[in-house]
Amino acid sequence: MHVAPSSYAGTGAHIDSYYAASANPAPERPPLVGDHETEVCVVGAGYSGLSTALHLAEKGYRVTVLEGARVGWGASGRNGGQIVNGLNASLQTIERRYGKDTARFVAGLVMEGGDIIRERVKTYDIACDLKHSNIFAALTGAHMRELEERHALWRGYGIETQEMLDRDALRAHVRSDLYVGGMIDHAGGHLHPLNLALGEAAAIESLGGTIHETSPVISVDTDAPRPVVRTAQGTLTCKTLVLCGNAYLGKVVPGLAIRVMPVSTQVMATEPLGAERARALIPSDACVEDVRYILDYYRMSADHRLLFGGGTVYGGSDPRDIVAKLRPNLDKVFPELKGVTIDYAWSGNFALSFSRVPQLGRLGANTYFAHGYSGHGVTGSHTFGRILAEAIDGDLSRFDVFASLPWYPFPGGRTFRVPYSVIGSWYYGLRDRLGL
Repeated sequence: MHVAPSSYAGTGAHIDSYYAASANPAPERPPLVGDHETEVCVVGAGYSGLSTALHLAEKGYRVTVLEGARVGWGASGRNGGQIVNGLNASLQTIERRYGKDTARFVAGLVMEGGDIIRERVKTYDIACDLKHSNIFAALTGAHMRELEERHALWRGYGIETQEMLDRDALRAHVRSDLYVGGMIDHAGGHLHPLNLALGEAAAIESLGGTIHETSPVISVDTDAPRPVVRTAQGTLTCKTLVLCGNAYLGKVVPGLAIRVMPVSTQVMATEPLGAERARALIPSDACVEDVRYILDYYRMSADHRLLFGGGTVYGGSDPRDIVAKLRPNLDKVFPELKGVTIDYAWSGNFALSFSRVPQLGRLGANTYFAHGYSGHGVTGSHTFGRILAEAIDGDLSRFDVFASLPWYPFPGGRTFRVPYSVIGSWYYGLRDRLGL
């Protein structure tokens, strides 16, 4: 039995972001009050929890989701909204670290998350401004060689949705003089992330599932034959428990807290630029990210704002001035936007694993978990939600592959993981600046 601190989310209301300001209407769901039972309890109404719950509800399971704040309050409602295929750890890294068989297995599912999202949007008529294609932009010749290596390797595994772009070809998608070329993934895309989460929550309820908001979990008992989850006002006993708190699970389960580190990233939204000006900057309306270690990522919203993100703060704290942190990079990418008004700026945490590979596993016989997407959670969470649902339904074939991969603690443990990671980011940032 582990007891956690009080709620991390204040009133539980969404933070002041562009996404919250433009969110679709959604009901306020009541907290868990009293003692209840369910077949499957899912902790966390972000993408991992929602994906798991929706897959299980579609299979006929009785599912209850507990969320400490509002649906999509964490990273799932604050991220850059980019559908980027792959894990944070590249296929090159996975092949080198775990062998070709594991790399072949991962290659077989790295496109799955985007397909799940598109299927969900279509099946449940989710209004989330879904658009197609993402760009990887190169600032140096070394970056181009890295992309060419990735392109060749992915083609070797049968993935042929990517296309290399020289400088002129890239300008048909991104009108910035900063880049020497890039690569487009035609199977990528972008969307309004909070509205996707809200739509998936509504889909779960349409199939008979239950969601309790403002119900932060204060303890879990994973040793009992039927796991018990306790909130401030109630308990939920279940046959199967799924922990999907990711960066916001806190210390509820210390054995999971040591596996990942919260890292914050920042996003800001400009004033509406108008259709003509937006099209002049990103003609194809694809989303863009560069290939540096600490990268910029950006896209146009449905109402023609530039949503521009980047930066990292290890440990998950918010920078004092988000606009001051991001504005210099925006001005380098699009100098013509100097002086444009920034209407929103916000921050949020993702969970970083030391290996940069997401982690799936079990605690005891009846408690499952997924976390550690390391900044690639939009697609990965949807895939891993399906894999968790498969495992709970009796098909452990894909779950066991990921569960068997070794995980590594951050050097120095919780005390020194932040300074260690900062030193690493300085090193890779220097390599980026030197064009290595």
